Amino acid sequence: MDSIAPAAGPPVFLVAPGELGSPALTLTGPEGHHAAAVRRLRTGERADVSDGAGTLAEGVVTAVGKDTVTIEIGSTRTVPPPRPRLIVAQALPKGDRGELAVELMTEVGVDALVPWSAERSITRWQGERGERALAKWRATAREAAKQSRRAWLPEVTALAGTAALAARAAAARSSIVLEADAQVRLQELALPDEGDILLLVGPEGGISPGERAALRDAGAVEARLGPTVLRTSTAGAVAATILLTRTGRW
Repeated sequence: MDSIAPAAGPPVFLVAPGELGSPALTLTGPEGHHAAAVRRLRTGERADVSDGAGTLAEGVVTAVGKDTVTIEIGSTRTVPPPRPRLIVAQALPKGDRGELAVELMTEVGVDALVPWSAERSITRWQGERGERALAKWRATAREAAKQSRRAWLPEVTALAGTAALAARAAAARSSIVLEADAQVRLQELALPDEGDILLLVGPEGGISPGERAALRDAGAVEARLGPTVLRTSTAGAVAATILLTRTGRW
């Protein structure tokens, strides 16, 4: 599948959807700088390109400038949207653990990430700080998607509260709340073949009783992972791996 690949291999660069229709393209801006100055690509080297919307192309470098790289496009393949779609609502962790969670879940193959301002989240995104934090999550997802050679760039939505997530849970085909004391194991849940699976990962202090009730009322079911308790920054990636395996995407 397109979500996971070995780290070795030619680098992948992102362009806007629609730019892969020509026989050659020139990377400019941040991608051009990264290709020319950071990766130090040379003429004749392999460099692949993705539009983040399902198209991956193999390419060969034909020219290198100070902050630009021109790539001749060879074979192109299109990957259909993954089904079912996996969305993870991640409660805001402390420090830089949010970027770690985003990186891991992007590499695993999560399709969308929703930053969740849970009642017990210690970290708060407010004003400019919140805008910078969201930008970091999106940049992390972008770079992790390139590293893992994903055909589809994961969406990182705006910050959401519990009420908004309850509405998402009601609309999804399957909604799951990770809880260490849940009666059912994640491996035992019935999962859909189509539509959205929404996975909710709470903060370090756990999901409050009121939030648990609101999510249950919206149709979400609670499930536990294994016998150990994981950090909020790693639980989502582990749970996503289980879900992607059980749905046949892995």
